[in-house]
Amino acid sequence: MNYDLRPLDRARSIKTKLGLLVAVTIAVASVLAVVGTRLGLSPWATVPVAVAAALVVTQLLARGMTSPLREMTVAAQRMAQGDYSQRVRATSGDEVGELARAFNRMSATLELVDRHRRDLVANVSHELRTPISALQAVLENLADGVSQPGPDELRSALAQTERLGRLVGDLLDLSRVEEGVTPLAVTTVDLADLLDDAVAQARVDALRYSVVVSPPGLAITADPDRLHQLLANLLDNAARHSPADGEIRVAATRDGELVRLDVADDGPGIAPAERGLVFERFTTSSTQSSGTGLGLAISRWVVQLHGGTIAVADSDHGCRIQVLLPTDPTRPSLTKEPVMSTLTPPAPPAAPPPSAPARDTLESYWPDDHHRRPGLVGAAALVGVVAALVLPDRRAGLGTALVFAAICGVVLATRLRRREGRRWAWPDLADVALVVLLLLTLVLRDAAWITVLCLLAALALVAVGSTRATSVLGTIGSAAAVPLAALRGLPWLGRTLRPRHGTQSWLPAVRTALLSAVLLLVFGALFASADALFASWVDAITPDITWNDLPARAVLALFIASGTLAAAYVGLTRPAVDRLQPRLRPSRRDFEWLAPIGVVNAVFAAFLVAQATALFGGHDYLQRTTGLTYADYVHEGFGQLTAATVLTLTVVAWASHKAPPSRRRDVALGALCLMTIVVVVSALHRMSLYEEAYGFTRLRLLVTVFEGWLGVVVVLVLVAGVIGGRRWLVPVAVRAGALGLLGLALVNPDLYIAEHNLSRTQATTPVDYAYLGSLSADALPAIVALPDAEFSCAIDGLEAPGGGDWLEWNLSRHRAADQLAERTSSGVTSGTAPSTGTCSTTP
Repeated sequence: MNYDLRPLDRARSIKTKLGLLVAVTIAVASVLAVVGTRLGLSPWATVPVAVAAALVVTQLLARGMTSPLREMTVAAQRMAQGDYSQRVRATSGDEVGELARAFNRMSATLELVDRHRRDLVANVSHELRTPISALQAVLENLADGVSQPGPDELRSALAQTERLGRLVGDLLDLSRVEEGVTPLAVTTVDLADLLDDAVAQARVDALRYSVVVSPPGLAITADPDRLHQLLANLLDNAARHSPADGEIRVAATRDGELVRLDVADDGPGIAPAERGLVFERFTTSSTQSSGTGLGLAISRWVVQLHGGTIAVADSDHGCRIQVLLPTDPTRPSLTKEPVMSTLTPPAPPAAPPPSAPARDTLESYWPDDHHRRPGLVGAAALVGVVAALVLPDRRAGLGTALVFAAICGVVLATRLRRREGRRWAWPDLADVALVVLLLLTLVLRDAAWITVLCLLAALALVAVGSTRATSVLGTIGSAAAVPLAALRGLPWLGRTLRPRHGTQSWLPAVRTALLSAVLLLVFGALFASADALFASWVDAITPDITWNDLPARAVLALFIASGTLAAAYVGLTRPAVDRLQPRLRPSRRDFEWLAPIGVVNAVFAAFLVAQATALFGGHDYLQRTTGLTYADYVHEGFGQLTAATVLTLTVVAWASHKAPPSRRRDVALGALCLMTIVVVVSALHRMSLYEEAYGFTRLRLLVTVFEGWLGVVVVLVLVAGVIGGRRWLVPVAVRAGALGLLGLALVNPDLYIAEHNLSRTQATTPVDYAYLGSLSADALPAIVALPDAEFSCAIDGLEAPGGGDWLEWNLSRHRAADQLAERTSSGVTSGTAPSTGTCSTTP
């Protein structure tokens, strides 16, 4: 995995990056300091945390800014040792990115020059060795008296000397090419004479030659020496590749304003994939490895000097090289031709954006959104402003539900953007319905502990639905993606806020908004001062804001707006959170996973035997054996059984990855899941007995629901093992947990606790009326029915359920206020402590 994150690569200047770094660092430290102050934390605790967080953010951003420099340092050190294949990642748009791209071009140039040097040495050495060896053998035979000097021996020595001369001539031509300056002596050339002369000098006894010029007397304006060099290289190439008794065909014909020269042979030919490469320096065909690889490259250079083209043409058999030359080129006598330079090759063109990013890059894990979405930014900013006006100094109620509904609505709307207007599938609609129901608990219930959990469940559903997470780590990554999007989405935010056509595109909108706000304030103030009823309406819908509240409200607005925008960015881009998986290789031997699972199954079986013994042995047997009452016995094991259930799910997940699919694996894991379900039932039974003995509390009720949800997850694991498939398991489990919280909220847990504590028949401890009084307004229907003394003890210190404006409206508080007013109107204001109860805290 590549952890080299570079969120500021889109910035075009290092100064802009430094400014963003300072701004983000100050913002993080300021937000944490303000939040700590609002929570009542000591500055000695808030300031170090804020500084540490700012340092972490600085390190994250600064590492991405300096990564190219570190890579260039390492690459330069390796290049100094002769490794010219080094490249650095050049994605930044600032001066450091330009330096990285220049470094890559330099590396490519050095690598090309080094490869050409090695190819030249290898090819020239090979070509020199053959004629020198042959010439040495002839001279040794003459010197040793093995053969006598004669015409044959002299011709053989002359042929090898001529071959050496041609090689040296090619090297001299290459040196002229490197200089880039070549003189041309242009004159009228008769092609018939030129071809006959070139064939006569290049003729090989074992081959047949044919020359065709059409029309007769065809002439061209060119440099005859260069054309002779061109033909000599083409004929030499054809002779080396032709079989014995093969034919080389040379033709010159007129083709409109051009002259076409064809040199064909009966050799193996050149593959279509290699036809463009054989004209490169030091490149030979895969079918023939002889030669220096300079002949065809020099031929192309000569053709380019004359303004023509050269290519490998289609042929029924063998190879046919076709040259097109203008009949009367108008070229200067001194020609600058940089095409063949090896010391300064042209810079490689910019690579087009790949269709699919590399697997281990940030783009592959988290793609960017390349569209400008100013409407989305505006919606998030509006939500932040509304939250700053509604949330402070108000209890959770209708206003809170509307604010978070707006947040979820902005994030959910990104799914339509991503789907390009297509309709949602039924899971999307189910998520929306579940989120709405969870947010409604803020209006229906007063108990903050359950409404906050429902709110977090709604936000978690939105996040998981945005990423389409199908694994446990993917679900955790969905929650982590939202704060990380504040950094990942900075380039996208910069593109969105950058005006398309200068300030003229956004200045009218800003001017209109400011004018509308001023007119609203002026006319609103005038009408409010003129009419008392209108003034009461204005007071009802406008928050009571003082100057001291403005900084805190501004920070809250920024926090809510940035969080909403970050969550929306996650919905737009959808990071690949499911790729965050541990790489567990399947075991090659069954005992590697079967032995641990067998041990766990044996422990579970022994525990179930103990549970059955305690169940059928009765209370007397249990007290005689353990010295504990049944209530004490069931109390001490619930937490451990819950932990065992969670650990069992972890073991099952591990084994399902380690063990290859087999009947043995299914039986072992199925037995473990079945025994886990029995353990879950035992844990729930223990908690039921303990609550009946010691009373119900919020924590006991919540952990009961949690243990029940774990049992549902175990059942889902069993179903997945039977029907196959895993992608649906985690999403269904997450939504089952949200449904569990929603069901608990609809049950009205505080009222449930109060009613059951008052109706217990087998109570080990008396009713704790003080604890009942600490419950929310949800429990008031059970409290108002108490006798006078118990009622006075229960409502001692109870927060008044009424009051507040319409944004604080809550159905439970509204009903509780009416019930409390009706009960207190009967004259009950105080009383004595109950004789059978206590106002102490529940143990």
